[in-house]
Amino acid sequence: VIEPDRQARADLLCKQDGIIAGLSVFERVFQILDPEAKVEFRCEDGDTVSKGQLLAVVSGNAHAILTGERTALNYLQRMSGIATYTNQVVSLLEGRLLDTRKTTPNMRIFEKYAVRVGGGYNHRYNLSDGVLLKDNHINAAGGVAEAVKAAQEYAPFVRKIEVETETLEMVREAVEAGADIIMLDNMTTEEMQEAIKIIDGRAETECSGNVTKENIGRLT
Repeated sequence: VIEPDRQARADLLCKQDGIIAGLSVFERVFQILDPEAKVEFRCEDGDTVSKGQLLAVVSGNAHAILTGERTALNYLQRMSGIATYTNQVVSLLEGRLLDTRKTTPNMRIFEKYAVRVGGGYNHRYNLSDGVLLKDNHINAAGGVAEAVKAAQEYAPFVRKIEVETETLEMVREAVEAGADIIMLDNMTTEEMQEAIKIIDGRAETECSGNVTKENIGRLT
């Protein structure tokens, strides 16, 4: 119903308070469809935005704008949602909040960027970014000490070795074996407190499992 050469303008309005993320992705969608498209931003990634705020103005070919609007908004909404939730959790935590490698297929680069915009930190981008010894690896190697020793002999010295522990005994073994990072996996608050005493600064610590905005206060 629209003439091919019709020009149009679209306003990007915020519908919920939060942290904006993904503006460059939003812009790129329209530039792919219409190289002459222009996007004038009224904010930047990482800004706190509020309901009703004008975030950007898109101008260009009407067909391109209508074709790209849903894809552009989907990226922007998802990335902003991740950045907003990340920021909410970060505000409740004294330590550093790390993301997960378990991202949506084909969306990892966008989702991990959104975490950084929200004030979080990227953990591993892929399996080759570090050595993480999980329960299956430890069992196959014959124990924590054996797994750490094998990893130290195999991995380049620039790679940190992280051990996933589920019990305090595993924590003791990981410390004695010289692990660089010790993950406290699905432990109770009391168990984590005891584990920190055992580690006593000899390794970096990370807690994982069932951590939400509602219960993260127990970790501070």
